[in-house]
Amino acid sequence: MAKKLHLVSLGCNKNLVDSEVMLGKLYSYELTQDVSEADVIIVNTCGFIEAAKIESIDTILEAAQQKKDDALLVVSGCLSERYKDELIKELPEVDIFTGVGDYERIDELILQKQSSFSPQVYLVNENAPRKITGSNYHAYIKLSEGCNQNCSFCAIPSFKGRLHSRSIDSIVKEVSTLIEQGFKDFTFISQDTSSYGRDFGNKNALIDLIQQIELLPGIKSARILYLYPSTTSFELIDAITASNVFQNYFDMPIQHISNKMLKVMKRGLNKEKTIALLEYMKSIPNSFVRTAVIAGHPGEDEKDFKELCAFLEEFEFDRVSVFEYSNEENTTAFTMPQISKDIIRKRADILGEIAKKSMKKSLQKMVGKEYLVAIDGVSNEHEYLLSARPLLWAPEIDGEMLINDTNEFNPKHGDYFRAKVTELALFQPLATLLEKVQ
Repeated sequence: MAKKLHLVSLGCNKNLVDSEVMLGKLYSYELTQDVSEADVIIVNTCGFIEAAKIESIDTILEAAQQKKDDALLVVSGCLSERYKDELIKELPEVDIFTGVGDYERIDELILQKQSSFSPQVYLVNENAPRKITGSNYHAYIKLSEGCNQNCSFCAIPSFKGRLHSRSIDSIVKEVSTLIEQGFKDFTFISQDTSSYGRDFGNKNALIDLIQQIELLPGIKSARILYLYPSTTSFELIDAITASNVFQNYFDMPIQHISNKMLKVMKRGLNKEKTIALLEYMKSIPNSFVRTAVIAGHPGEDEKDFKELCAFLEEFEFDRVSVFEYSNEENTTAFTMPQISKDIIRKRADILGEIAKKSMKKSLQKMVGKEYLVAIDGVSNEHEYLLSARPLLWAPEIDGEMLINDTNEFNPKHGDYFRAKVTELALFQPLATLLEKVQ
């Protein structure tokens, strides 16, 4: 009888890729959703901000309480790497600790019941035995690890290191293999995607990659996440726009817009140049522009905050992610005079309301228009509704389209259709299927 494995992947989709590598290495295990019946439990942690750290610790403790006596509890990932000494001391319930360097050795560590923290950060490659989760048509592709930026609020370089990019050839081979397995939609990710390839001296590596991916037979659609303002060029935007495969999807976290705060946050680009990039993205037909902002970073006064609010209201992003400032060790902002948590929370709430209004306006513009969508199965909203995603949207983060009229088609998970949005139900567009697309 096969042993059973329960794996929890916390945090970002970059972490998910590493979790999928571990699943690939542990292919002989039977997956289970029930922690109490698992022989091996893996919690792949996130250690980016305070909320993520709390979630990771809570998940570890909950798993420890529910696991059977002879089960192995394994903790991996960013939190484990960042706080390894403290966690080993404080969590005797955990049998194996590993950080961000040993994902492809997870089977060995479990067999040997041994903890390990390799000095090198693991970077997935074309030969990694990934088991893609959650979809039969979409996969994330990780381009690099680490980051060369020096943002005042971010601790990632302290435990992920500097930028380390995969070769274009490695990425193309991985995508080709996944296409052969039936995947046709891809999201390209990293900590700083627009800096891809700069560590091996090619400032246009992402443009070169886009052009190589386009040539692959069988690929239907793709998009790029996490463009950094100071390394995003107009040429890169043009390359995305010119592509027949890559969606006009522009995800550029600006974090703030006040020139004072951009300098304090060490973002590397001023307000005027940041807006110029954003306006250019927005001017492109059928474009989708997403951003992220931080509320309450040290040094943000009322004037800076109001400037950010005014800009978000005026620009009307398609999506805005709002984060409360989290004071993290090994960052420049850690020792700066801090803003009270109450003020941070109030500012985040105000920004959140602006983000909702902006999203609502974006969704209202969809009514009456046709979109190419992928079917994701039955919606959690109701058994008679199908969940679909416009290919212009990124999986998981941008929402879902509800199909309430299949037009007598028999759609399956992973099928592509042309659909027409007929109305908006709160924050979800309702649509009718018009035509199946091969």
